[in-house]
Amino acid sequence: MEQGSSLVKIANKKTALVTGGAGFIGSHLIDSLLAEGATVVCLDSLLTGREKNLRHLQREARFDLIQADIIDALPRTVARTAFTHVYNLACAASPPHYQADPEHTMLTNVVGTRNLLRLAEEKKARFLLTSTSEVYGDPEVHPQPESYRGWVSCTGPRACYDEGKRAAETLTFDYQRMRRADVRVARIFNTYGPRMRPDDGRVVSNVICQALAGDDITVYGDGSQTRSFCYVSDLVAGLMRLMDSDVTDGPVNLGNPVELTVSDLVERVVRMTGSTSRIVNRPLPVDDPRRRKPNIERAKALLGWEPRVALQQGLEATAAWFAEEQAEARPAEREAREELMVEVAAE
Repeated sequence: MEQGSSLVKIANKKTALVTGGAGFIGSHLIDSLLAEGATVVCLDSLLTGREKNLRHLQREARFDLIQADIIDALPRTVARTAFTHVYNLACAASPPHYQADPEHTMLTNVVGTRNLLRLAEEKKARFLLTSTSEVYGDPEVHPQPESYRGWVSCTGPRACYDEGKRAAETLTFDYQRMRRADVRVARIFNTYGPRMRPDDGRVVSNVICQALAGDDITVYGDGSQTRSFCYVSDLVAGLMRLMDSDVTDGPVNLGNPVELTVSDLVERVVRMTGSTSRIVNRPLPVDDPRRRKPNIERAKALLGWEPRVALQQGLEATAAWFAEEQAEARPAEREAREELMVEVAAE
């Protein structure tokens, strides 16, 4: 009992800023930080994040949500808080969302990261940047180790995100080299789980939502491209281990090394949901990676981390969550249709 109390007391000394905390991964990270006893401030523009992801924390005394954009001057409340840890998860991560406003995506990664690094420098706080496997582009090396410099198009439609994250990594390690901040960088591979947006645009959310609704399941290309899917609880555990570690000499891949094709994923989801949806092929997006699989030997050796949640288990939990989302949405959709019918009748 005394040991447990001591651990909570130590954990309570952590005051964390989580930018992008109303998003899919960020909200799960906040839950884990609060569970270990930390005080957490979430800063989110709510452009792609959702307040409903944090609704269960409304009465949590150690949590606060501030709506603001990290490309702007940070709010006074943030500037006055004695943060010990800064987690930067702020940026749209799915192609439809980050391509909708590419200028904002680039500025979020560059200007926003600089603003948060300056905050970490001022507060003498540890800083963690969530980078991405997209820095490897359409890789020529497989699987991808952290030492691989990537094959990225700097002028394509994905560049605002890919190159934005590469620039954010550059800034972060420049602060490290200049001894201005104590930094860590995680390169996140495909992650999935509850709280993904239905309109996220990435393959897991697309396929599950379409299968549950009985809509055509869209497969881009011939479905032979590969991905490696990491369940969100595993990813969050990796982020927390990295932040608490002394690994500051380079980025760390965090992802699941189990590789499968998009067609394999679709077959699994269809079988799991009992869906009768048709599969419809569409052209492969520009610069879409053909293969994606992390080399996680560095994370295993330095963090003692590797994924634990099996794909089937994670997909079942994710599908159950999306089924609840769709059930909640139906009454609202019906009410909207009824209102429209009343308006039409009145005309």
